[in-house]
Amino acid sequence: MLVLEGDWRGRDGLVPTAQASAIARAVGDMRQVRIDALALGNWDSLLITVLWQLRTRLLADGRTLDEAGLPPPMHRLLALAANEAAAFAPRPRRWNPLAALGGATLSALAAIGAVTELLGSLLGSLLGGLWGGLWGGLLPRGRRPGARMQNGDLLDAVQRAGPSALPIVGVVNLLMGAILAFIGAAQLRRFGAQSFVSELVGLSLVSELAAVMTAIVLAGRTGGANAARLATMQGNEEIDALRVLGISERVTLVLPMTLSLVLTMPLLYLYACLIGMVGGGLVAVGMLGIPPVAFASALVRVVPLSQFAFGAVKSAAFALLIGLVSCHIGLGAGRSAAAVGEAATRAVVAGIVGIIAVDAVFAVLADALGL
Repeated sequence: MLVLEGDWRGRDGLVPTAQASAIARAVGDMRQVRIDALALGNWDSLLITVLWQLRTRLLADGRTLDEAGLPPPMHRLLALAANEAAAFAPRPRRWNPLAALGGATLSALAAIGAVTELLGSLLGSLLGGLWGGLWGGLLPRGRRPGARMQNGDLLDAVQRAGPSALPIVGVVNLLMGAILAFIGAAQLRRFGAQSFVSELVGLSLVSELAAVMTAIVLAGRTGGANAARLATMQGNEEIDALRVLGISERVTLVLPMTLSLVLTMPLLYLYACLIGMVGGGLVAVGMLGIPPVAFASALVRVVPLSQFAFGAVKSAAFALLIGLVSCHIGLGAGRSAAAVGEAATRAVVAGIVGIIAVDAVFAVLADALGL
């Protein structure tokens, strides 16, 4: 039997956890612990906490606590504590595939809608800036509209997205062209058709790999950097400061980042095609003994200019996707240091997945156009 006597109040310096542990040790191995509260003095919530912890410890060991000797107010408080604990206890959930699919679909549709709204806002700002610049040259100096986007910001974004990416884009596509030529030579040698390795390299690079690999590189390099930069500005309240001053963050930050990618990606695609063909030519000349002139003439003969034009358009679409997705994720990031890394990771993953999805659409379009 557990006899409660004297005062049990929090202001007396008692610690609930220590008292519950001491009582649990004192009762030993009793299977049922009865409580005698006839000599109990003043008490408050501390005693309720002690009894609740004692009950939990005993139940965990397969024992019970007989609370019949407690006064009625204490019974009501313990029952209230039990109800609250049951309400906040984690309930096991069954995984519902339809609910998971519906939630993922709604999240994807919401993200697509937000990115589309951002695209419309940027197009409106860009067209408004062009229209204002056209009419600004015809108006007096005091009545010309203010610039909507700083040229210095655009040039800085172009430098980060274009020339700074030349080394990594060149290395990746050089190795990709060499790998294509090596694998193609190994397979075509079985049929005595080694001379067709130039056609394989040219068509693979121009139609698919150069654009996709360049876009993936920029999604990981520039897209992640843009998202991290905007997330950092969000955490430092710099974007809030722009809004307070009446400056649109979409015009001053998002528009230069996205427009720079759209302007530089087609040029990087053409550069990637050239470097990839050089890598394939090195393997073809070194391993198969194909003359460089024959390799180059076969490329010119097999790959039409329409393929380059279609690839440039596809690259611009990839660039638009990377810019919009990365900026949308960066602007929606939290205000902590961890949110910066999460935004960069989400931007890279979403950009790569979006590139593959858009490339599938362009593949169907190319087949419909006969390219």
